[in-house]
Amino acid sequence: MACLATSEICDTNQTLLIKGDVRVLQPIFQIYGQCRAFSGPIVTLKVFEDNVLVRDMLESPGDGRVLVIDGGGSTRCALVGGNLGQLAQNMGWAGILVNGCIRDVDEINACDIGVRALGSNPLKSNKKGHGDKHVPVNVWGTIIHDGEWLYADSDGILISKSELSV
Repeated sequence: MACLATSEICDTNQTLLIKGDVRVLQPIFQIYGQCRAFSGPIVTLKVFEDNVLVRDMLESPGDGRVLVIDGGGSTRCALVGGNLGQLAQNMGWAGILVNGCIRDVDEINACDIGVRALGSNPLKSNKKGHGDKHVPVNVWGTIIHDGEWLYADSDGILISKSELSV
């Protein structure tokens, strides 16, 4: 799937930006993985310092989707590591956005997917299985719904209520 440039999306969709149908995430996410640009329909997940549901989601076929993980912005542990990055690649996920941390950065950077996260932390997460799948999540003031679209490149990350074309 060809990826649309986020700057071009913004330039050609002013009305959607004004209406809030396209939203720009705050520029706080670090870029990881081989795919610097990626897009796809969103699957949401809300967890806090626990990545059992992250693995559960990534074990299902990705079909070019993007997993948006609202980890509450916690930087105290990692929600995604090298094994989950490899799993996401193998299962056909286009990318992962983590409102939290990752670890095994070199392993994730070797994966053929796009990953955005607040940073890295070598500490692994809890394994209790707490959290919610397919729920609206709040990522730094932007509400993101299951089924919306994410567009990411080196300029930033956009969330759209529907698939876009330029």
